[in-house]
Amino acid sequence: MKFTRKANAKWQGTGMEGKGTISTQSTALDNAQLSFKTRFADGIGTNPEELIGAAHSGCFTMQLSFLLNEEGFVADDLSTEASVNFEDGAIVSIHLDLKGKVPSITAEKFMEIASKAKEICPISKLLNTEITLSVNLI
Repeated sequence: MKFTRKANAKWQGTGMEGKGTISTQSTALDNAQLSFKTRFADGIGTNPEELIGAAHSGCFTMQLSFLLNEEGFVADDLSTEASVNFEDGAIVSIHLDLKGKVPSITAEKFMEIASKAKEICPISKLLNTEITLSVNLI
């Protein structure tokens, strides 16, 4: 499988007082606000770190679903929160907090498959930072 996805960002003004927008090819984001306040404070809009968290949690959770299916399991519910930690101009770590309801799986098997998903998820492979995982089988 081979494909290309596109997104774009626009910016006007200085880094601190300026403003911008981010849009995606799918239009899931369509001129979403981007500014100093949305990145470093609590402004309305989005920011690169939040978008990385969304991409990583989505990629990991989908990868996990595929791996569970390969092992004969079907999840009733998978939920992953990605915490992207920014410090001194760098993303220093990402923590994936997984909660899942998967019939007939043991906690050990769920952890094994989730750990593999963390390693082979394309977004995990892309990122050059420490990635940790906590797993809670419900």
